[in-house]
Amino acid sequence: MFTFLRRRLAERAVRAARQQAALDQEVQAEAPARPDPQQVLRRLEWTVIKRLDGQLQGDYRSLFRGAGLVLADLREYQSHDDVRHIDWNVTARMQTPYVREHQEDREVAAWFLVDLSGSVHFGSGAVSKRQLAAEAVTVLARLLSQHGNRVGVMLFSGTQVRAEVVVPARSGRRHLLHVLQLMLNDLPRAGTQPTAGITAGKTTDLRALLSQAQAVIRRRASIFLVSDFITQPDWHAPLSQLARRHEVVAIRLRDRLEQEIPNVGLVLMQDAETGEQLLVDGNDSGFRARFTQIAAERENLLREGLTRAGVDCLELTTDEPLDQAILRFTQLRKRASQMAQGAGAARA
Repeated sequence: MFTFLRRRLAERAVRAARQQAALDQEVQAEAPARPDPQQVLRRLEWTVIKRLDGQLQGDYRSLFRGAGLVLADLREYQSHDDVRHIDWNVTARMQTPYVREHQEDREVAAWFLVDLSGSVHFGSGAVSKRQLAAEAVTVLARLLSQHGNRVGVMLFSGTQVRAEVVVPARSGRRHLLHVLQLMLNDLPRAGTQPTAGITAGKTTDLRALLSQAQAVIRRRASIFLVSDFITQPDWHAPLSQLARRHEVVAIRLRDRLEQEIPNVGLVLMQDAETGEQLLVDGNDSGFRARFTQIAAERENLLREGLTRAGVDCLELTTDEPLDQAILRFTQLRKRASQMAQGAGAARA
């Protein structure tokens, strides 16, 4: 009798194991294949980087300013000058502010602080914000490294109090492929996640990433903060502190569906940060108007925060070609620099 029961239990265990193995195979077959870093980089080199190389040319300085260390001259401070260049010893002797002018040094270390939290996984079209972030970092890092600059990366999932991955600044194609592979893969997370991209009820706090960057990046560098800025408030102060020592550029990831909801009827929406779900009526014009108003208010607060921190912003949208956004940013930055220099010359 006991032998018969053991045999039946063993047969059930074998059937259950086979069913589980078949289910695992189906899940693996349905899961999208991870993109190959080599193929992604090759595609970007042909479709974006090659095009930018031909159009940027002299505008390279507008995107990446060197942090030259060789003193070239001293002159009186003007309103458009960076206060970080003030020579306080000369200022004390002359009783008027003086700034140092340095020889341009383009071989600087560039750091990418990349927010890969739950909200960055969102994308209403073929491209998600996370994919856009990976491509933007790859393109900019490639442009930097081919001019001899070193590139470092800090990857932040939003679930920890510090970045999960810190890659020291290096150069070379193998280094770039390593960084791209890390961005395309899922970061290690604490605990199990019920849904891909959901951070188990914890919202992103960029203050942790910015504070860690101040401790990790000791020497002056060009820093690119890549995020959708869906985060807890009060991130402006640490960003401003970081910008006092380094040249900081914010790279904002956007999706147009985050600005307004289309008339799509009843739809179940889920918070990508906390996992909270809410059934909303897209046919309700009042609800759509309130959503658009809140999105506009958040937009204004974001722009005001970046302005207070003294940080330029490169806007990237999931439905816009990457090279067009970068070219527009460099042109705006170059024009602003020319206007500031012209105003300073007129006052002099």
